[in-house]
Amino acid sequence: MGTVTIRNLDDRVIDAWKAQAKANQRSLEAELRYMLTRTVNRRLRMAEFRERTARLAAATADTPQTDSAELIRQDRDR
Repeated sequence: MGTVTIRNLDDRVIDAWKAQAKANQRSLEAELRYMLTRTVNRRLRMAEFRERTARLAAATADTPQTDSAELIRQDRDR
């Protein structure tokens, strides 16, 4: 595991993170670790989602697609 040091961080930023950490019953370090990990995991999941949807779109490229708004409209009209 690596270590990161952040210098010259505004005191207001530190105080806000400390307050959030306290509200979540975590230390400042644990809160920052959680938020950084969460952010990276979201980005990785989004990248994986985009890859899957691109593969699906490529696999159905020759299949005519119906506009979802039209399908919703038809369902509401029933």
